[in-house]
Amino acid sequence: MNKEQQELLNEAYKNYFIKKSSETGPFGIAGIIPTKEEFIYDCKTDLEFSERWGLKIEERELDLEERMDLINKMHLRSYSGWQNWSVEEMEDRMNNDWNIPTKLITITYNDKTIESYE
Repeated sequence: MNKEQQELLNEAYKNYFIKKSSETGPFGIAGIIPTKEEFIYDCKTDLEFSERWGLKIEERELDLEERMDLINKMHLRSYSGWQNWSVEEMEDRMNNDWNIPTKLITITYNDKTIESYE
C-alpha cells in the first residue's frame, strides 16, 4: 500500500480506537481493543463492520489484459518482437523483468478513494 492509503487507514483506525475507547474504556469489552491489523482484516472481510466504520478495502487480482494495459502505460512494449511472444513469455517478462503489478488495492474512507497497484 502506498503512503496515502496508509494515512487513510491510520485515520480510520484512530477514529475507531477513540470511539471504542469512549464506549468501553481503554481496554475494550474483552480486555483489549482490536489492533489496527485486526480492524483492517474485519473491514476487508465483514461488510457490516466495514460499513459501520466507513472504511472500505477492496483487493483484487488483475487479469492479463489489465496487466497488459499497464505495460502500455509504462511504454514497455517498445521492446522489439514482443508481438511474437507466447502468453507464458509475456507473463514471465511481466513478473520477472518488468515487475508489473498483479493486484489492485482500493481504499475508501470519508468519501476519499485511493487506488494502488502491487
